[in-house]
Amino acid sequence: MSDTAKDENLPKFYMGIRKRYKDYGNALSELGQVLKEAGPVDEKNAQLIQLAASAAIGSEGAVHSHARRAIESGASPEEVYHSLILLTSTIGFPNVAAAISWVDDLFKD
Repeated sequence: MSDTAKDENLPKFYMGIRKRYKDYGNALSELGQVLKEAGPVDEKNAQLIQLAASAAIGSEGAVHSHARRAIESGASPEEVYHSLILLTSTIGFPNVAAAISWVDDLFKD
């Protein structure tokens, strides 16, 4: 996927910040890339980890983004949902239920 195609899939608010604050946006983008290249975790699992963190902080937008990117990276819907239910003993059922409802948004027509 080209950088332009990747940018089209990013949230508009995020892209607006990157456009308004170019150096900051470039630093964010470069940081994400450097971190992914720093170790052996593949893209699919990196997105599932970031999905779990997004659920833990209760960020609906980040849950949408990382669930979508996990699926684009080869995760099945079952893997996405499983990564969330595994969090129940850590972040509690209400937080997991909210994250599941946000992922459900991705599968609505």
